[in-house]
Amino acid sequence: MTWILPLPPQPFLHIAGHSELFAVRRIWCVGRNYAAHAREMGADPDREPPFFFAKPGDAIVPALADGAVTVAYPPKTTNLHHEVELVVAIGQGGSNIAREQALDHVFGYGVGLDLTRRDLQAAAKKLAQPWEMAKGFDASAPCSALLPKAQWPDKSPRIELDVNGQRRQEAGLDELIWPIADVIAYLSQFVALQPGDVIFTGTPEGVAPLVPGDVAIASVTGLPELTVRIAAAEAA
Repeated sequence: MTWILPLPPQPFLHIAGHSELFAVRRIWCVGRNYAAHAREMGADPDREPPFFFAKPGDAIVPALADGAVTVAYPPKTTNLHHEVELVVAIGQGGSNIAREQALDHVFGYGVGLDLTRRDLQAAAKKLAQPWEMAKGFDASAPCSALLPKAQWPDKSPRIELDVNGQRRQEAGLDELIWPIADVIAYLSQFVALQPGDVIFTGTPEGVAPLVPGDVAIASVTGLPELTVRIAAAEAA
């Protein structure tokens, strides 16, 4: 078989303590999965449940060995926001997965930023248009190395984000409206999950702008840390 164009590079994530790479297939995201963040965005979590949206797989930006990555400030925005999220990497696919078996489908976990062009998102919401240009742009999903699930001590983990040394976001993962198993089970009713799919599971309250020069440090208890440096916008 021959191809008319060169095959694109395979998106991937590093695996903590391993030389092998995790091939990324698709990126699924959960919106408004923390009640306080839903209220922060003007929604009512008691009446409007969380929901799913997607980013292209090549929006992923894998952290280097030191856990750091540099992302250029994206075009067409003056209001780039951070959203720190637990990332779930799927190792075994399936459809209509039972909640009780959902975690058996997990390869490992990481921490990522769902970078969002908030001004474009607000404009799209006002016009009842899709969010792709607000959420699915280049380099919009920086992510730490993955920790295989058996190595993650599940002891009341917390998720946190500091920007330039100041805490901006934090919550317990027990505050998720849809816990991890529910997210996997529910998403698998809509699409057949595949090995290599990654799920950004939602962000706590405290989302706020990033500007060139900012350094954001994202962490989840027991998982590899992620440091994201925002560089100046690339020249047109």
